[in-house]
Amino acid sequence: MSKTPPFHADHVGSLLRSTAVHQAREKYAAGEIDYAALQAAEDAHIRDLIAKQEEIGLKSVTDGETRRAVWSTDFLQELEGMSFAEEQASFGDKTLHPIRHLKVTGKLGFSGHPMIEHFRFLDANTNATAKMTIPSPAMLVSPRRNWREVVDRAAYDRLDTLYEDLAEAYRQAVQAFYDAGCRYLQFDDCAFAFLCDEGIREEVTSRGDDPRALMEGWTELINSVLAAKPADMTITTHMCRGNFRSKWLAQGGYETIADLLFERLGYDGFFLEYDSDRAGGFEPLRRLRESGDQVVVLGLLTTKVGTLEAKDDIKRRIEQATEYVPLDRLRLSPQCGFASTEAGNELAQDEQWAKLKMVVDIADEVWS
Repeated sequence: MSKTPPFHADHVGSLLRSTAVHQAREKYAAGEIDYAALQAAEDAHIRDLIAKQEEIGLKSVTDGETRRAVWSTDFLQELEGMSFAEEQASFGDKTLHPIRHLKVTGKLGFSGHPMIEHFRFLDANTNATAKMTIPSPAMLVSPRRNWREVVDRAAYDRLDTLYEDLAEAYRQAVQAFYDAGCRYLQFDDCAFAFLCDEGIREEVTSRGDDPRALMEGWTELINSVLAAKPADMTITTHMCRGNFRSKWLAQGGYETIADLLFERLGYDGFFLEYDSDRAGGFEPLRRLRESGDQVVVLGLLTTKVGTLEAKDDIKRRIEQATEYVPLDRLRLSPQCGFASTEAGNELAQDEQWAKLKMVVDIADEVWS
């Protein structure tokens, strides 16, 4: 069994919030409690999450993204040069709470971040490997929004100059997490996976952008960040097609992005969604570089519904994946997080833990 991340039994990161946390957030928003009371409720829940993850045998432990409203905006909005406006939004047929639409209005930079302290709390309360998750830098210009609407032209009139400052901000963020003790960091990314979807590619093309050129730019941006990471730090990515209250936004196999994903991006590991037909087959995995120690984490258990998969079915799919990638370069996880937003997916707490325990049990049987 792997002693370094990503582990043979791993997970994407976000976990369902408790009723106590939901109530505390509502009271804080209404002005009924102060921030210290909210933080105390979150601290207690995170300690419970850590204990449960350790109990079921996970070697990587997260804080469940408990302190966030949305997995991506809570990180990006704290960078220098960012502003935001709260607007009502929808996700498929689901209505969201007002969300923060981010905009670049000044020079991007990094001068500290609340999530550094979030990591320190996590690390101080676990004996396992503390894992931190943040959005990929590509998420600032994700294809679902026209980048011209996200970036004030007075701040940046070209993507390449934007990327230079964004990369430097991320390099400083990575170093700040490292200095705080983080050795396992994950960049969550919808941008690439969305462009696996033919309909979204057509949307991008219709507004005057070249999907391939966008992906090439993201690849250079991300690699310029990864090139500066400390040697003893693992940085992985999770490729997501959308995750809000059990809904998803995109579909399509990885073939469209396979050359960039597996041959050029410098990540240490790839968390890939493989819980349904919308992700396509395992054939694109053949492009994983033969040289190097990059691994693929197969997201074979869904976080969208609570029904527990059959263990033999998961083992069979792992075996199918070995047609393209050696078993020693494969890992197992759920397909996504369980609560990418504070609302969480539509399943119960015990169903969440049953799925994570199954990941651990299967990994023990397959790899040990």
